[in-house]
Amino acid sequence: KKPAADPAAAATATGDGRELPPAGFTRDSLYQLDAVYTTDGGGKFTLAQLGGRPVLLAMFFASCNFACPLLVADLTRLQGSLPAAIRDEVAIVLVSFDVARDTPEVLRKYRDDRLLGAQWTLLHGDDDAVAELAALLGVKYKQEADGQFAHSNLITVLNPEGEIVHQRAGLQGGLLEAAAALVL
Repeated sequence: KKPAADPAAAATATGDGRELPPAGFTRDSLYQLDAVYTTDGGGKFTLAQLGGRPVLLAMFFASCNFACPLLVADLTRLQGSLPAAIRDEVAIVLVSFDVARDTPEVLRKYRDDRLLGAQWTLLHGDDDAVAELAALLGVKYKQEADGQFAHSNLITVLNPEGEIVHQRAGLQGGLLEAAAALVL
């Protein structure tokens, strides 16, 4: 994990050489990553901007014809299954690992074609940012010769501090456990 780019929030070393997390983040928070992504609307975005609310996070690629549409459908079902009191609080984030083809414009079209609402954030990052996030989430992906990707199908639940509190592996199923992790 990289320290925050802001020097005032940067990690400091302890007496034994270990780094402390940046101010305001726990040791296990993904929000301490300093990667800057681009949203499907063209704006700059860091994961720390998600702080203070529960998050559903998945990695995908827009031209996927099988697993990713099912993953997005699962996220939509999960969103719909949440109690009304928290449904509008939850952020849903899709981060593409197809850094060459999934430009912000392609992600915007993906959002529009699937009628993904304002709670959804679609992110494009560079190779390093995507690889770092994938490693921390446990998402494996590899581009095949035909341009498609072999990849893990994982929905990650983050608490308001950016810590992983639940992961659902695979497709279709396990949504009740993910919803319960969001309510806690």
